[in-house]
Amino acid sequence: MRPSHPSPRGPSTGFDHSSRYASTRQFLDETRLLRDALGQLVTGALAGLFDAPTTIAVDWTAPIQSFSLSRLEPLGDEAMGIALTCLSSWGRAMREIKAPGDLRINIRDEMWKQMRLGLEAVKSLDADMRFSRRDGEIQFVVGHKPGDMLTVGESTSAATAIAKELLNLADLKILHGQDPSVARELADLLELGPIAEHLMADWATQRKGRALWCVGKQIYKVQTVLHSAAAAFTYTNQAIDGAR
Repeated sequence: MRPSHPSPRGPSTGFDHSSRYASTRQFLDETRLLRDALGQLVTGALAGLFDAPTTIAVDWTAPIQSFSLSRLEPLGDEAMGIALTCLSSWGRAMREIKAPGDLRINIRDEMWKQMRLGLEAVKSLDADMRFSRRDGEIQFVVGHKPGDMLTVGESTSAATAIAKELLNLADLKILHGQDPSVARELADLLELGPIAEHLMADWATQRKGRALWCVGKQIYKVQTVLHSAAAAFTYTNQAIDGAR
């Protein structure tokens, strides 16, 4: 089989010695990971992400920034991992230069995608949540069910251990209607008791916007109402309606 990108040529004569490598072989062996990574950027799965013109004009000073991974899905998990790493680095840079009192809200939808990228991605999310008060940010993490956190690795892995603690790091937990099995799992994990379990599996499923809000040790039944102006651009069933 042919390699996915051309094999890099060896260094020019004398380069390996001037750069303190004992031989050309040592140079090639010790820089293989670096050369493979550059190959991915130039001709591999990441080609075009960093070496092609930006297709839109980005206003980095806009009050709202949105980043979607959907266009990167065909490139695989590696491309999405690189994109999330870049986004995290940019976010941290923005925190360093923001004005005092500039409060930021960071909403992370489809959390399971980031959680399944590996230990470093889980650790990055964990750090952002732990330092949110120090950094003057409000972190929203949106998930479907506890399995989003409990399936990030082997049951005894470091990633799973960190992911389990993320539920406890949240000062506010908003629990929408769930299937009975998921409601039972949430009630057990958060030590909510049978009444909360029943409310999630019954009351909260009877109408959109109903949820249990866990604020510290207090639990509230909340019915949120979506404004008609917001409903127009938050409706997510277009694809289903179009298939009918």
